[in-house]
Amino acid sequence: MAIRTQESLSGFIASDPQLTYTERGDARFYARYGQENFQREEDGTFTKLEPSFGNLVLYRATAERAFERFTKGDQFVAEGYAHDYTYERDGQRIAGEEFVAKKIGHDTARTRYDVDRTPRHALERQAAGQAFEPPQQQQTAPAADSLSM
Repeated sequence: MAIRTQESLSGFIASDPQLTYTERGDARFYARYGQENFQREEDGTFTKLEPSFGNLVLYRATAERAFERFTKGDQFVAEGYAHDYTYERDGQRIAGEEFVAKKIGHDTARTRYDVDRTPRHALERQAAGQAFEPPQQQQTAPAADSLSM
């Protein structure tokens, strides 16, 4: 079985994220991203160069979750694809490139965080006011004859 791969992008959120909705009503996350650049010198050291920037977009439920969890300055790793676009505004043709992320997460090498492993369905019930109560286990004393030898 072949390993499925996709393009990836790592960087930092360079602008305040925006959440808008498409004409079809789908959520759309947009932010500018930045990537740090370095130049290796002959002596083996690295010189930091100016960062490069681009457009990052996500759609639907992933966009809504990303908007809740990401803020300007966050380091991320995303999986998706590069997309060239063109549109007209005020009679001018505008062209560019964006990275459309299907999945995104914080860069674990650069971000401190806590993981909440509560099952998603339990969180949804809790948000709806239907908190999950584990079943009560009744403890019974062992039968008297099971204690004798």
